Amino acid sequence: MSASETTPFSTLIRTASHEQHTEAENSSFMSDLLGGRLGVAAYTRYTEQLWFVYRALEESADRLAEDPVAGPFIRPELFRVAALEQDLDHLHGGADWAAGLRPLPATTAYAARVTEVARDWPGGYVAHHYTRYLGDLSGGQIIRGTAEKNWGFERKGAGVRFYVFEEVGNPAAFKREYRHLLDGLPGDELERQRVVDECKRAFALNTAVFRELGEQFPLSA
Repeated sequence: MSASETTPFSTLIRTASHEQHTEAENSSFMSDLLGGRLGVAAYTRYTEQLWFVYRALEESADRLAEDPVAGPFIRPELFRVAALEQDLDHLHGGADWAAGLRPLPATTAYAARVTEVARDWPGGYVAHHYTRYLGDLSGGQIIRGTAEKNWGFERKGAGVRFYVFEEVGNPAAFKREYRHLLDGLPGDELERQRVVDECKRAFALNTAVFRELGEQFPLSA
């Protein structure tokens, strides 16, 4: 029996994508944002990009809710679009921000890939769902704390609502349940490898967004 057949899939997918995950976390843009070296304008632009990606994730949710592969992962308590829109209303001072908002090219590619797999490949959708939502419940809380400290947002209030999962009462228990669902993901070893590869691709797409944000907000010498 191969190692991939004996290792829980949630462990396999985490370890196999570790390099890509680390690259995304350590991008210059995210390092500068978390280090307090960028202003609220950079945080706002990042939040705008998230809005496009999460719309792609959640516009397909109703259709996938009964799917045997993706359906168990469709959890309304995770949905983030409404919270993102509250944050963007606050960050833009209530202006009609949506009318003139344009995604970065990397964001367009990211959202398009999410839409594509949501339409054609439920396992691929799960890969993107996992990389985004479990990341929000984990490392996303570091971003929230940084934003509250550096730009004076009310704790868990307007401007950082995206990172507040009010309907997830016990995040640690929720993540354990989520990983259990991953362990039971339908499909043979080949399909699971495809999901792992798509998870790596999701992190790479995210890194590309960070790269373009870094080009928009370079640090002064």
